[in-house]
Amino acid sequence: MNDDVLNGAAILIVGAGFYGATLAERIATKLGRRVLVIDKRPHIGGNAYTEPDPTTGVEIHRYGPHLFHTSNEEVWRYLRNFTDFSAYRHRAFSTHRDQVYPLPINLATICQFFGRRFSPDEARAMIAEQSSELGDRLPSNLEEKAISLVGRRLYEAFIKGYTAKQWQTDPRELPAQVITRLPVRYNFEDGYFNDRFQGQPLDGYTAIFEKMLAHDLIETRLGVDFFDIRNLLPEGVPVVYTGPIDRYFDYAEGELGWRTIDIELEIMDTPDYQGTSIMNYADEAVPYTRVLEFRHFNPERQHTSGKTLIGREFSRFARRVDEPYYPIDTRRDQATYGRYVARMGREKNIHFGGRLGTYRYLDMHQAIGSALKAFETVFEPYFEGRLDSVSRNAGATGTASIAAICSRNQ
Repeated sequence: MNDDVLNGAAILIVGAGFYGATLAERIATKLGRRVLVIDKRPHIGGNAYTEPDPTTGVEIHRYGPHLFHTSNEEVWRYLRNFTDFSAYRHRAFSTHRDQVYPLPINLATICQFFGRRFSPDEARAMIAEQSSELGDRLPSNLEEKAISLVGRRLYEAFIKGYTAKQWQTDPRELPAQVITRLPVRYNFEDGYFNDRFQGQPLDGYTAIFEKMLAHDLIETRLGVDFFDIRNLLPEGVPVVYTGPIDRYFDYAEGELGWRTIDIELEIMDTPDYQGTSIMNYADEAVPYTRVLEFRHFNPERQHTSGKTLIGREFSRFARRVDEPYYPIDTRRDQATYGRYVARMGREKNIHFGGRLGTYRYLDMHQAIGSALKAFETVFEPYFEGRLDSVSRNAGATGTASIAAICSRNQ
């Protein structure tokens, strides 16, 4: 085999997103090992990549909006090594039938939608009555979960059409946990997240990755596809794979369902187009799911061009040539993924991680948290000689335990 492929690195990490970058930084910094990071895209940062727009100077979230939030103090302390954060707190809104409502659904949304003032107790009682159609049965899918949270009328106004556009999948085929990401409040609190730590990186997301990967023991090669060099790797080299799990096995157990998005950018001849960073469009008749106005993610910055940049976001099924964003995770997908888990267990010196590698919906803080945990339970013992392999079954850790950790952090 050609040892020059690794250039002396002790481990290969496939993917320069948060999971891969965190592991690379820890292995280099804490263990003093050389790390090779590759990514088939021409930039670091994965889907969290940001860059300035040359006309307006506004920072573009190239693969959709990223909003950092966490209650995990370990993750927050770790990321603060590479960035300071603004005081940004996300507030969301949805347009339904040409009226704007606050999200998540709270007491203001309920009062506005039903056209009268409700006390918290009155709103709870009304929603309880409207959601009682399920009886004592536990929700088994997204639609039932949403109805159990807000009743059918609010579900059909704010969730049903948006979900149809976002997933192009019958809500009854989507798992119930998808909608648990949308909290419901019986007060006027309008902050979208409840997490203790929130903000946007002052210098943008790409700057975080530049600092994480700046260690002298980390080499980063871009525009390199793992599958082009796979057969050139020395035998037994440990690999961290953060790409789509079905692609790794050449779709041997079938294709998993993934969603991707297209963002239609437009420069507007006004300093402020919509007054907020994200405006959802709940009605199915509107073809896009939401409109992003990037300048509002960083209100502390001075924008002097007199123009603003917006992005209309369209969601669709991902093809093999697309960048996958979200696992769809229908029952069929879960069965397919289960077969891939069985194949993972037969692999040696390969560790699967991140959103794509574990077919889990992970927020940024969850990807970082699971990578920190994997470092402690898999890679530190491996490089200290206490484990023979970084595979899924090594020391009863790996993908299965990481998925459980992520689930607990959600």
